[in-house]
Amino acid sequence: MFPKIFCFLQLFTLFTVTFASTEEATALLKWKATFQNQNNSLLASWTLSVGACTDWYGVICFNGQINRLNITNAGVIGTLHDFPFSSLPFLEYVDLSMNQLFGRLKSLEILALQNNNLSGLIPITLGDLSELTSLHLYSNQLSGPIPSELGNLKNLTDMELSHNKLSGSIPITLGDLTELKILYLHSNQLSSVIPAEIGKMKSLEVLALQSNNLSGPIPITLGGLTQLKNLYLYSNQLSGLIPSELGNLKNLNGLDLSDNKLIGSIPVTLGDLTELKSLRLPYNQLSGSIPKELASLYNLVVLSMSYNHFSGHLPERLCQGGKLEIFTVDSNKLTGPIPRSLSKCSSFKRVRFNNNNFTGNLSEAFGIHPELRFIDLSDNDFHGELSSNWGKCKKLIDLRVARNNISGCISTEIGNVKGLLGLDLSSNHLIGQIPKEFGKLTSLVKFSVQNNNISGNIPEELGSLTKLESLDLSCNRLNGSIPKCIGDFVHLFQLNLSNNKFGQNIPKDIGRITQLNVLDLSYNLLVGDIPPQLAKLKVLVNLNLSHNGLSGCIPKELESSTGLHDVVLSYNELEGPIPNNKAFINASLEGNKSLCGNVAGLHPCKRPSSVVKKHSMEKGRKLILIIVLPVMGALVLLCVFIGVLFMCNKRRRVREVERRDGDGWLSISMLDGKELYRDILNATEEFDAKFCIGQGGHGSVYKVNLPSLGNITVKRLHSSFQNTHPKSFINEVRALTGIKHRNIVNLYGYCSKAQHSLLVYEYVERGSLSSILSNEVESKKLDWLKRVNIIKGVAFALSYMHQGCSPSIVHRDISSSNVLLDSEYEARVADFGLAKILNPDSSNCTTLAGRYGYVAPELAYSMKVTQVCDVYSFGVLSLEIVKGKHLEVYITMLANSSTIDPEQLSDLLDERLPYPEDRVKDVLFFIVNLACSCLLKTPKSRPTMHFISQKLSSMDARPPIHQRNPHVMRAIYNP
Repeated sequence: MFPKIFCFLQLFTLFTVTFASTEEATALLKWKATFQNQNNSLLASWTLSVGACTDWYGVICFNGQINRLNITNAGVIGTLHDFPFSSLPFLEYVDLSMNQLFGRLKSLEILALQNNNLSGLIPITLGDLSELTSLHLYSNQLSGPIPSELGNLKNLTDMELSHNKLSGSIPITLGDLTELKILYLHSNQLSSVIPAEIGKMKSLEVLALQSNNLSGPIPITLGGLTQLKNLYLYSNQLSGLIPSELGNLKNLNGLDLSDNKLIGSIPVTLGDLTELKSLRLPYNQLSGSIPKELASLYNLVVLSMSYNHFSGHLPERLCQGGKLEIFTVDSNKLTGPIPRSLSKCSSFKRVRFNNNNFTGNLSEAFGIHPELRFIDLSDNDFHGELSSNWGKCKKLIDLRVARNNISGCISTEIGNVKGLLGLDLSSNHLIGQIPKEFGKLTSLVKFSVQNNNISGNIPEELGSLTKLESLDLSCNRLNGSIPKCIGDFVHLFQLNLSNNKFGQNIPKDIGRITQLNVLDLSYNLLVGDIPPQLAKLKVLVNLNLSHNGLSGCIPKELESSTGLHDVVLSYNELEGPIPNNKAFINASLEGNKSLCGNVAGLHPCKRPSSVVKKHSMEKGRKLILIIVLPVMGALVLLCVFIGVLFMCNKRRRVREVERRDGDGWLSISMLDGKELYRDILNATEEFDAKFCIGQGGHGSVYKVNLPSLGNITVKRLHSSFQNTHPKSFINEVRALTGIKHRNIVNLYGYCSKAQHSLLVYEYVERGSLSSILSNEVESKKLDWLKRVNIIKGVAFALSYMHQGCSPSIVHRDISSSNVLLDSEYEARVADFGLAKILNPDSSNCTTLAGRYGYVAPELAYSMKVTQVCDVYSFGVLSLEIVKGKHLEVYITMLANSSTIDPEQLSDLLDERLPYPEDRVKDVLFFIVNLACSCLLKTPKSRPTMHFISQKLSSMDARPPIHQRNPHVMRAIYNP
């Protein structure tokens, strides 16, 4: 009996000859003739009198050719010996499970079972397929050890077991596979050491063992694999020295040892790898100097040595081959000047020298780099002035020279780089004025020159920088008034003009910057009132106006600014009552004239009284009672009647989506609500802090273990949040009631008691995506394929909410903080507090809500919620997952790009991960372009989530067979 693991055989032929469907049908009929039960009723339709592509049971065609065969549980009794493999060249999928097929496939040459949901162990009987040349079991759920019996497959040339859950050690018997050219064992849970016996596989061309838990040293026997072209050992726990024997691998194109625990110096023998194009060693503990022998690598395109302990000078003559595009040595202890060979390297595209101890005159260190897109020279000891040559790097999009000793004026030629997105010149010794030529940098998104000695006014020409998202001019000597044109920066989320000499009034035009999150105007000479227009900044979190000469009352309109968290108004001349807002109750208000309110440190406000008014009111009270009371009574009765009708209608609507269980507890699961509530109180010892696993502005989150449910998550909302956002709780409940999707967090129940507002969810083990991306260790475990899968999961969830729910649900708060990851890194969309159920008979207008940086720009002025608002947020999130952080300076540029060039992709990748292989790079390139289409300014131009999910589901980032076998063809994706 053929093992059950072959239930989902995916069979690809060795030939590409096209056969007519009638000939394919004839071949299947010949196979059917070998069955022991010829009278099988399910296969009675298999006759030449009817079309195989239209009427045959279990047969599906594509373009007139048989493409899929599914006869599971059809009662077939027979053998696979005569199955017409070569007669069905376009067959992609076969399911023959739950039949009585017998016989062994001794002559089988290709076994392809990738991209299924196969689980369990790899059967040891595979070792009997002596003629097998290709074994593809990648991208399944296989577990347990790799059978040592696979070492019997002497004819094997291609073994791919990657992207499973295989554990244990690599069998030493694999060393007997002397014909093997490709060995993919990466992205599993393999442990122990790399066996020295792999050095016997003399035909090996690709060895991929990355993303496992392998430990110990790199075997010196790998130096004997002289045919090797690519060696990938990154993201393991390998230790010890880099063997000098690797210098024998003369055919090597790619060597990636990054993200391990390797120590010692780089062997000088690596300079003998003259065919090497990519050398990646970052995130290790390597030390010593970088050997000058690496200058002999004329074909090198990528050289990455970041995050090690390298010291000394960079070697001369690097880049003498003129092909080096990516060069990163950041976060080491390197010293001395930049070698002339590097400063004149015309092939540079992406360069990182930051966070070292480099010295030298920066105005002389770099020439003109026509292909340069990104360079970071920050956190070094460079001196000199900013060269005019930067203005001739026409493709530059990000220039960072922060925290050095640069002096002189800002080069006006930088204003000629019209594609510049980010410019960081902070913490230097720059003088003079901000060049008016910077008004030509209309693509600029982030501009930082804080902590310098810049003087003069803000040039009016800067008013054209309408795409700015972050502007920091703090700690300079700027003067004059804050220009009104600053209100044109409608995309700005951070504005810091503190510690300057700005005078006159705060322009009310700042109220037009509706996405502003941080406003700091402290330590200036500002006077006059605080403009009430600041209340229009609905997403403002931090407000600092301290140490100025502001007077008058704090605008009462700021009571509506419920998003405010930190308010500093100290040392002004303000007076009168403070707004009734939590942020102002906890604000820094000292050093003002005569503020009042029920806050510690302030006098209570006096209530205005008038004896005349009091006497008049007493005198007219009887008249009011005589005239008004009957009218009011009638109105009250009418209101009560209307209210009763309204409440009845409201309760009827609520009952349609909720099931009450008494005492305010509502259970969605089949569990008893009141019992679940009592269990939660007991398990948390009435919400003791030791069970708390997280806190936010809305409430606290607890991990609870219950016998009935196991681990669960309980979100307990703050009473203050409930008071200010009464609809958030019921929004989340209504949105999640009835939803069942693998990529949406499961709601078990909720409680609306007066003393507790609780939401009970499934426990998602790894927590939020944002916390993982911000963690240097955990983020590196989130490899490219996991990230692609997370993007897919979020897309599937949103597609379900938009198209699969009736009525549709718009989440409105898609961000990395609201995507949770389970133990298998599967995505779960969470936090539906801002969700809106779309009413087809309504305009669906709302207030601006959501996290800054993810909110669709049209919501700032239209306030109309549509599904494409989530599409925009999905685009931002997808780019964040690829980059590893929010793309603050790139979002605006990408929103204006229908597509990006392949060369731009490296700027958008997370540098903490190894550079992706070609296959994965193609998929990431596709995702980035898809995300760009989600950011289009015209909402109607954005794709739907249904379209996006279809496109993503057709993608496969894992290595295809056709790259190694020219007779097997399969599409990567349908663009």
